[in-house]
Amino acid sequence: MAKWSFLRGCALILCATLYLTMAPNGFAGSAPSAIPETSALRPLPEQTSSSTGSPAESKTAEQTTTEQYTLSHERQVKAVAYSRAGYTLYFISYLFGGLLLFLILRLGWAAKFRDIAENVSDKKWIQGFIFVPLLFLTIGVLKLPVHLYWHALSLHYEQSIQGWGSWFLDWTKGEALDTAFGIVLVLILFAVMRRSPRRWWLYFWFPAVLILLGLIVITPLVIDPLFNKFEPLNNKHPDLVAAIEKLTKHAGAPIPPERMFLMAASQKTNTINAYVTGLGASKRVVIWDTTIQKMSNDEALFIVGHELGHYILGHVRQGFFVGAAGLLLALYFLFRGLHWALDRWAKDWKLYGQEDWASLAVLLLLLQGLLFASSPVINGYSRMEEHAADVYGLEVIHGLVPDSAEVAAHAFQVLGELDLSDPNPPTFITFWLYSHPPLAERLVFAHGYDPWSKGESPKYVK
Repeated sequence: MAKWSFLRGCALILCATLYLTMAPNGFAGSAPSAIPETSALRPLPEQTSSSTGSPAESKTAEQTTTEQYTLSHERQVKAVAYSRAGYTLYFISYLFGGLLLFLILRLGWAAKFRDIAENVSDKKWIQGFIFVPLLFLTIGVLKLPVHLYWHALSLHYEQSIQGWGSWFLDWTKGEALDTAFGIVLVLILFAVMRRSPRRWWLYFWFPAVLILLGLIVITPLVIDPLFNKFEPLNNKHPDLVAAIEKLTKHAGAPIPPERMFLMAASQKTNTINAYVTGLGASKRVVIWDTTIQKMSNDEALFIVGHELGHYILGHVRQGFFVGAAGLLLALYFLFRGLHWALDRWAKDWKLYGQEDWASLAVLLLLLQGLLFASSPVINGYSRMEEHAADVYGLEVIHGLVPDSAEVAAHAFQVLGELDLSDPNPPTFITFWLYSHPPLAERLVFAHGYDPWSKGESPKYVK
């Protein structure tokens, strides 16, 4: 699944429980991203892909029956090694991130940053403009080696083709956006804290939800183009647009061509993907150019059908409401956890109360744990949505694409070969990390889904 993760710092307070809302509902993603990225304003992270030199590269080759996900011995060894490295790095990165925040508190760095900010000015908003960048930059630099290692691993397994200069530029953009957004959010949060020390978690929820809504709307228009190039799909692939229009008419929910976009993913990655994003006027379906390059037209149409499922089934809207409710619970947890932590360690960490700027580091540490603990719930919800989108994709291409079940199954086979998807992920890993059902399960389901021959009614596309 193409997805980005959450804002570092206080921005996490807004976005951490809203992953399903902020993350594009992508087609790929049977293997999880190894690093829990810290920015909701970063580019779509690289997928777990390999080079085009795979059995999948011959997209015009005659297809045989694809009943199970299979890999050559060499590619299976690579897939298992790469997936295991990703799983390990995921857990290490969470532990490392929590340890960094603890040390920033224990060594008095957070208190030192507070003192610097308060010495500059007595005005709270100026203090915030100084404290937040100091804390965020420190966290970002200390965590940089982990992200550097992950990109090196991606290059080694030929997942990414992005050069180090381009990668570092994207990282810098992400840090700058994190900081800018974090300053706004932290200033609002601490202003609410000062006004209502006991109910700030409730009152902060209202502006946080509004900011979230604004982010969902502007991300495709303002933020995504900072990291990738987009153009109307009709400019280069009018034939695909025409086929998609037939697809949407068949579904009874036409999507205008101006809502279909092509992303130049091939400049940075070998992966294939598509996703739906935005809300209202910014809602759109995005297809990566690598998907069109490496898949047959019918297979690409199935991927589009999957994304139309997210679009038509309202998953972004649903994710917003579910995420808003989760955010309220998370804020209350942070309120209780902050007081618990300050009662025990405020003196050791040189903190004088919840309104102390340095207490932001405590909130981030608590949130680090909350993010980790809530991962199974968030990913479990995502897997349900992704399965529903698979069902929709299968139904919407039925009757329009010859042998549609085989086309869909082979699309998953191609995806797995390119993405080095783990053929047999451990049950615990699937439960904890996977935002999509394991690819092998998706392939088997696609090949066997046939309500029409059984005289049953399709679930979504009647």
